[in-house]
Amino acid sequence: MTTASNTATNVSELERLKTLHNGSKQQLTFSDAEFERRLSGLRQIMAAKNLDAAILTSYHGIKYYSDFLYTTFGRNYALVVTANNTTTITANIDAGMPWRTSYGDNIVYTDWKRDNFFFGLQEALRRDGVKATRIGVEDDFLPGLTRQQIADTFQGATLVDVSQDAMRQRMIKSAEEIEVIKHGARIGDLGGEAIKAAIREGITEYEVALIGTEAMVHEIARTFPHREVRDTWVWFQSGINTDGAHNWATTRKLQRGDILSLNCFPMTSGYYTALERTLFLGEPDARSLELWNVNVEVHKRGLELIKPGAVCKDIAAELNEIYISHGLLPNRTFGYGHSFGVLSHYYGREAGLELREDIDTVLEPGMVVSMEPMITVMDGEPGAGGYREHDILVVGEDGAENITKFGFGPENNIIDA
Repeated sequence: MTTASNTATNVSELERLKTLHNGSKQQLTFSDAEFERRLSGLRQIMAAKNLDAAILTSYHGIKYYSDFLYTTFGRNYALVVTANNTTTITANIDAGMPWRTSYGDNIVYTDWKRDNFFFGLQEALRRDGVKATRIGVEDDFLPGLTRQQIADTFQGATLVDVSQDAMRQRMIKSAEEIEVIKHGARIGDLGGEAIKAAIREGITEYEVALIGTEAMVHEIARTFPHREVRDTWVWFQSGINTDGAHNWATTRKLQRGDILSLNCFPMTSGYYTALERTLFLGEPDARSLELWNVNVEVHKRGLELIKPGAVCKDIAAELNEIYISHGLLPNRTFGYGHSFGVLSHYYGREAGLELREDIDTVLEPGMVVSMEPMITVMDGEPGAGGYREHDILVVGEDGAENITKFGFGPENNIIDA
């Protein structure tokens, strides 16, 4: 490590890499045995592809195998995995935090030369005595320029995509992962209750969102006091703003008669869960109620269809028939659900486990999926707005457990305030 001295130091003399074991390792989200299980799976992928090492660069890949979730701010991060070691490569701006909060070793690179990150990749392999001729990379989350720079760093090496195989590994959750996800669903329900209690005429969307976010953050901190508290959010929408599932809260004030969309997203150490519900402030009109009930019908049937052995595309096809019978299939806005795990609005998810017509994945015990049908009726048409419900289910040996407990439908979510 660099030490202070009374003599001037030229930039060219400053260290390119550092070891910053500042403090001590913190309690991680999962046990050492769990991380070894995950790494063993990755090493099996590496062996099958005859790889000397894997250089993971995605948020989800690094988080899944090391527990470290980086903040890029224009810098590169990586996890280097060999047959014997794992090493995160992190920027000096983060100091000792990446080492404290990750499984495995850590190399810090400085800003003193532009290619120090790639120098750190080389150092991780050198320390392990590995001369890489075949290297695994994540082509689903690797910019072309960075890929080329990795290739230039390891001249003569072949870069092989491991992203799809790693994704398939992440699709089956361990007992430890499922426990974290269940807490997330519970905390989402708490956020929903806080939001429901706050709804009244005249309050703004963003004020309601803040109330739900605060309730969830406090409970995450209470339940997981040893981990970072970050990234939890709420999308709360009203009126025309309900038309899209990912519309952020605005300063619009709630009005009596509004359709409302409650969307809680507690984030526990990179593990996203969600609660989404349609509500109305006051009694909905006849067409709105009809549309709402159709979407609830789809939601209920979808919950029944999620079980081991079911095929994603078959679930989608059957649910499509309900919308078709009501003339509403063109109003459907996205697929019927997706996998849960290491997931956020700014990093990846397991795209091979989505309830869509073009996905032939078979549901297996250990998978965690949502059921979340949505339709949108355009402004100016009777019943205008976006209607959606969202539950999370854990697939077991004989069925699926719905871990979302917040009530849905007109009998639960018409607000009289």
